[in-house]
Amino acid sequence: MRLLDGTATVDDLDSFLATLDDAAEATGTTIQAFDADYVVSEAHLERALDRADRAIARGENVARERAVEVLCYAAGRRQINRALAMGVSEGENRVVVLVDAPDGDETAEAEAVERLRGHVDPAPVLGEYDEATVRSFFDVNDAERDAIEGSLPDLILERVALLDVQK
Repeated sequence: MRLLDGTATVDDLDSFLATLDDAAEATGTTIQAFDADYVVSEAHLERALDRADRAIARGENVARERAVEVLCYAAGRRQINRALAMGVSEGENRVVVLVDAPDGDETAEAEAVERLRGHVDPAPVLGEYDEATVRSFFDVNDAERDAIEGSLPDLILERVALLDVQK
């Protein structure tokens, strides 16, 4: 798995998503773009990818496409339409783009990242999430936040892992 983080100006969402799809198809990779405000860490996306692959292997996936299944796990939701809020939108975006070759082909991943560099201006935005956005999106209230010993990212990783239990 490789991550490309930075900013992207999305004038036309369909066109931007087509660019991601074209790069994925050309390289045999899975590509998913996330709004960086919702991504708490690299581990967040690693766990989502792992859980999505496990669901697909078991035939328990809710999405037809691997990239969308990863999005659902990262969002901690089984409803695709609700998970889409974690994706990019039109306008100026702080983004984290996940690129993964299912067969572990690092050359293909590197090629996909290179194809996307013209669409994402590199900047260190991974892990610079918006706490209020994350708490609202993942329904983390004050009582729950006060009751846990770990950090907010730890709680989100737990939410991703627990999605399998909610099926």
